[in-house]
Amino acid sequence: MDKFTTLTGVAAPLHLVNVDTDMIIPARYLKTIKRTGLGKSLFYELRYNEDGSENPNFVLNKPAYRNAQILIAGDNFGCGSSREHAPWALLDHGIRCVISTSFADIFYNNCFKNGILPIKVTHEQLQALFDDASRGSNATVSVDLESQTIKGPDGGTISFEIDPFRKHCLLNGLDDIGLTEAKAGVIQSYETRLAAERPWA
Repeated sequence: MDKFTTLTGVAAPLHLVNVDTDMIIPARYLKTIKRTGLGKSLFYELRYNEDGSENPNFVLNKPAYRNAQILIAGDNFGCGSSREHAPWALLDHGIRCVISTSFADIFYNNCFKNGILPIKVTHEQLQALFDDASRGSNATVSVDLESQTIKGPDGGTISFEIDPFRKHCLLNGLDDIGLTEAKAGVIQSYETRLAAERPWA
């Protein structure tokens, strides 16, 4: 998993509440267990017209936001059915950070396990970020995980809270497998001792 330390870039404003995982990636695109290739189906029903052409009114199709790595969204982002494909699709599209007032628990946890930083802010802070993001490519937002701050284009700073363990994992690029591998020496010592004490096992 890639480390998350600091991220500076354009933030895309998604003025929608209760964005569920089916909206993030429709169920018909869940046939793969690969984490790559899902970005093209991200927000499919919103990004594309019935004939498959791009919807020019959807935020991620607008020139200023095509390469956005930060998504500013309304309340209760990632609700609905549990599917790890949702953060996979966001990450494959290039989104490394999602900022909202609230997240569905399963989606929130899945983000951390896949290298995406979900940040919770107040409604007032969210509105300020929406205002910043509305400027498009003329303004950038900086997210610093170490200092737990978000800086707007005018220098305004927002502080956010994050669980220390999750912060540690993101800063060091540790998913569940990485955490296990970090304990390889301890595991090997245990196995060696167990083999000596119980050779019949």
